[in-house]
Amino acid sequence: MTPPHSPSRQQAEIAFAELQSQFLERERPVEELDAVTQARAENTLRLKTVRMARDLNERATVAAAVASRRAAKA
Repeated sequence: MTPPHSPSRQQAEIAFAELQSQFLERERPVEELDAVTQARAENTLRLKTVRMARDLNERATVAAAVASRRAAKA
């Protein structure tokens, strides 16, 4: 059987546990902010992709209309 820890060791263990829990508490909001930032980036990418596809479709439509007008004049 192991002997119980000395009082100074017990105090050191308690102090370390408190410090560690404070560190982990400080890290949690950073992780939440990282998740929010990542979600925002994903949403921005999705919206940009949709906008670019829409713009490309509009340009193709305009180009087709211009081409058909030119063909009608000729």
